[in-house]
Amino acid sequence: MAKISKIEAQKRQRRYNIYLDGHYAFPVAESVLVQFRLMRGMEVTQAQVAAITTADQQARAYSKVLDYLAHRLRTEHEVIEKMHDLGTPEQFVVPILQKLRAQHLVDDHEYAASYVRTAMVTSLKGPQRIRQYLRQKRVGENDIAAALAQFTPERQEANATKLAQKLFRRYRNQPQRRQEEKVRQGLMTKGYASTMFDQIKASIEPAADPQRQDKLLAHQAAKLWHHYRRYRGYQRVQHFKQGMYRRGFDLDRVQAWLDEHEENLP
Repeated sequence: MAKISKIEAQKRQRRYNIYLDGHYAFPVAESVLVQFRLMRGMEVTQAQVAAITTADQQARAYSKVLDYLAHRLRTEHEVIEKMHDLGTPEQFVVPILQKLRAQHLVDDHEYAASYVRTAMVTSLKGPQRIRQYLRQKRVGENDIAAALAQFTPERQEANATKLAQKLFRRYRNQPQRRQEEKVRQGLMTKGYASTMFDQIKASIEPAADPQRQDKLLAHQAAKLWHHYRRYRGYQRVQHFKQGMYRRGFDLDRVQAWLDEHEENLP
């Protein structure tokens, strides 16, 4: 048995130095002091001292996790990884996680809901990109599904429309067919369904600009016809048409350009 002869508050921290029989023995967190009701004159056994110091180790590990959570919401998986990075003893991981859950400091359901709400407002990500991100964070499928219920089909269509308009502006100097291909692919890359482009096409596709398209075709055709100068006759025409088609130009318009320039082509 040993007697607590002195309890001394540390400077700058909510921790206390414990003295046994007139000698410094160990430090404890304020929560541990309260948990074991430590006070001067109290007698403690070696087993009690071991329990107190173990509780203090857990309290310090918990405090480090709280610092990690102070900046933003985290998933359970992130918290577990952080505890491992901090070298938290394995026997403390589950108790700390249970405590965090009980205090609603870690809640994957709320994490997913919050992320979806933010993504809907601050980004143009589609539901599949959001789902992928949450899966990477090891959020459960039920929590993901519940969170994505907020992202209604109407809201998806509205966000996809904004994204498609932005993409059409980016690719305005491309042939019309290539514009559509790029926008469709852009929507899918951002996480929207493959059918989304067809749903919103009528409301987002810019009005046709034949003059711009003619200039684009004429510029590209002149370059490509020269590029295939090593071929002759039918072979040159076929390579030229294939090249123009790959670049998004309509073959009927390509043929019309050939017919128009037939006499002047080298």
